[in-house]
Amino acid sequence: MQMDRVTEAIAHFIGLFEVNNEEARQREAYDRFSAEKKLAPDIADLPGTSLAFSTPYDFAGYTPGFLYRDVSPNWVLYQPWSFVDFDPPLIPGQNFEQLAKPIMPVPQFALGTAYRIVLPTVETIGSVASYVSQGIKLSDNDYFGVGGHSLLFDPGAVDDSNIINLAGQAAILSPIDDFEMAGSAEGLIDFVATASTQLADFSEDGHGDADVSVHKGSSLQGSYVNGEKVDEAPKLEDYHKFAQVAEEEAEHEDTHSASGSHVGFVQDNSGFQASVTLETGGNTLVNNVLLKNMWTAGSVMAVVGKYIELNAVIQINAWCDTDAISSMIGGWQNASGPTEAFNIAIFERTDPAEDDEDGDAGGFPLDWVVKEIDGDLMIVNWLQQFTFMKDNDIGILSSSGVTTSVYSGGNMAYNDISIQEIGFGYDLIIVGGSVYDANIIHQLNILCDNDLIGALAGFEMTGEGSVQTSGNLLWNQAYIYNVGGADRFESLPDHFREAAEKLSEGDTAASAAMLKDPMFAGIGALKVLYIKGDLINVQYSKQTNILGDSDQIALAMHETDPFSNADWTISTGANVLVNNTGILDVDSLGKTYVGEGHYSNDILIQADIISTDPEFGGQNPDKLVNEAVAFLDDDMLGDGDDTSLSSAGLSDFEGPQDDGLQSILA
Repeated sequence: MQMDRVTEAIAHFIGLFEVNNEEARQREAYDRFSAEKKLAPDIADLPGTSLAFSTPYDFAGYTPGFLYRDVSPNWVLYQPWSFVDFDPPLIPGQNFEQLAKPIMPVPQFALGTAYRIVLPTVETIGSVASYVSQGIKLSDNDYFGVGGHSLLFDPGAVDDSNIINLAGQAAILSPIDDFEMAGSAEGLIDFVATASTQLADFSEDGHGDADVSVHKGSSLQGSYVNGEKVDEAPKLEDYHKFAQVAEEEAEHEDTHSASGSHVGFVQDNSGFQASVTLETGGNTLVNNVLLKNMWTAGSVMAVVGKYIELNAVIQINAWCDTDAISSMIGGWQNASGPTEAFNIAIFERTDPAEDDEDGDAGGFPLDWVVKEIDGDLMIVNWLQQFTFMKDNDIGILSSSGVTTSVYSGGNMAYNDISIQEIGFGYDLIIVGGSVYDANIIHQLNILCDNDLIGALAGFEMTGEGSVQTSGNLLWNQAYIYNVGGADRFESLPDHFREAAEKLSEGDTAASAAMLKDPMFAGIGALKVLYIKGDLINVQYSKQTNILGDSDQIALAMHETDPFSNADWTISTGANVLVNNTGILDVDSLGKTYVGEGHYSNDILIQADIISTDPEFGGQNPDKLVNEAVAFLDDDMLGDGDDTSLSSAGLSDFEGPQDDGLQSILA
């Protein structure tokens, strides 16, 4: 900072004063320090001490590197409608060696002063659990009025009592329907034990009008369709083609049928024909599960406790399809077939040990590598899929001399779960507790398709008519594929029991008797998994479809011109309900030794519940329609607001109005 001459002189004076003051202070302190130093006593030097020092550990050097990250995968468009099926796994030669030894090298022997074995690196498996619940709920109850009939159709909402009754009957019929999701080891053990007992006690008798079929045995094999064992199970594509597949086939046919000489076309409207087309059904509900459990398995399994094995399929189709159709359209072509229901269950089993009966040539192992699980090993997949749909439509139609089309159905609901679990295999698995092994598939379809089609007084037509009120398909398909022979179980030898007892006490030394077991011939070193607690392997799939598609349709004539020559096409059925589950469960790659007994149950329950409503089917549909129709005169129509309808008592329509289709087409 620039200062004037006076300020600068004062600053110099102050600085000089401070310097002189500090010099005087330092002189005084120095004189005192010098005097005290001369008066200090003589002190001997500290003795020298030698300390031992060593560095037994080497510091690892820093190794720089780069972290590699895979590029993002390309998204692949998934078309679910073409994959509603379960293909059995391709097992060349029924050999599961790839699972048993995925990353474990064969032991090697090094030559030196003596033979020594180089032990392999063994991975430790852990528990895996998947709890998945998928749900879809849709209410598509439409109200529409089409044509110049000047009428209002108000029959009231469809009663849901039929669906509730069917669901109740199905729940009573299923012996394990009341189980809640088990989330702990104790809960899963209780579930397997209780379900096994209840299913074993289930009988075909005492279920009223339900058609029930039960098959039981220690091991079921083959295909079962609606209670009967068959050589080959039917395929879904032979009974129904999903929309995408049907469109692709239609495009393929059009491509091959088109002629190369036609470069265009001329539309001819001279033969125009008035028509009315109504489709209120055609709903599709699909639950699909594909589960592959290859988490762990052993060439030999030694179980100190008991082994409970359960493979169960419960399939129930319940429906009511009672239609009330006007006698005025009794001469129409009936394009609908009956409602078809299929319960399909396939049980298959393979034993990898059958392809290696002679075993590998060579000596016995010299040692083992043990990986311990201090507790239970849980392999659990608890999957639930639920779809509830209501498509109860109410409509009144008349021909206006043009092409009229109304589509108020065609809903699609799709739940899909695909799980593949791949772990590690071992030469020997020792279970200190018990094994609970269960594959359970529970499938339920419920459909209520009670349609009412009535004609008002004076309705007549000279054109062609077609009506379809049924033609529904209910499809349950279950596939259980077990890897592990049904006759692989034997009593637990003493040397395996002694090995389990030593491992429980912390002794990991391998006994000579166990290493010389014939099952281990040709193996350099055993890869062993020791489970101190229980092995819990539960694969559970529950699928439920519920659909209410009870439509109420009134047929009327145009108010000013009847247009009786119109063609009519009405479809209120053709619904499809599909449950599909495939389970691949790898249990064993060879022998299983059990200390406290083996309990095996394979159970199949297939049932059909067909309900009828005699009161509904016995009524006159024309009378019901005429009682629910009111005329709309000019006073009731008003000037564009709803006050006139309210005063006439018609605005409080108690029928379903969950979407705006009635306001668009009315």
